[in-house]
Amino acid sequence: MKVLMINGSPNSNGCTYTALEEIATILHKEGIETEIIQTGKEAIRDCIGCGACRNSDGMCIFKDDIVNEIIEKAKTADGFIVGSPVYFAHPSGRILSILDRVFYAGKKAFLYKPVAAVVSARRAGTTASLDVLYKYFTLNNMPIVSSNYWAMVHGNKPDEIKQDLEGMQIIQGIGTNMAWLLKSLKVAKEAGIETPKPVEKIKTNFIR
Repeated sequence: MKVLMINGSPNSNGCTYTALEEIATILHKEGIETEIIQTGKEAIRDCIGCGACRNSDGMCIFKDDIVNEIIEKAKTADGFIVGSPVYFAHPSGRILSILDRVFYAGKKAFLYKPVAAVVSARRAGTTASLDVLYKYFTLNNMPIVSSNYWAMVHGNKPDEIKQDLEGMQIIQGIGTNMAWLLKSLKVAKEAGIETPKPVEKIKTNFIR
């Protein structure tokens, strides 16, 4: 089993990465493989709503950034962790651009797979940021992995994140619960319990 983790920070070894690494440590102890994708500092396109991905086998028509690589890796992943710093009380612009496109073009690769979000902040804006991230997941029938509090850590530097003992305990719980759910789903599949079949979406416009 493998969990794909996406670091929505341009800083490869910053606060968000520190949180993801802590979760990865727990998953490794449970025998689950992880991979952290660094979104880096290169420019990432926004979704322009062109709809060309409908004829591109679940891939985005723009091939000059990391989005299609994420979609491809998601196809063989069993679960996901999305991490982001908090910028002006919302997730980073780069993680929003990525999620807009991977969930529009490659949603089938994520369907019904467990997912969690974790955010890092110096002080505030954490719950608002988590709310934004959760909306992507709930739109796609993904079971959300929780802990004993909202998955946030506080600090301005990686060593400060590690001093947030409550925050560290919370995200350790994310790792433990993700491992438990993945193993439970594996047993269910072996017992012949299949994932639900997606239904055809009914779209109702408010203005006719």
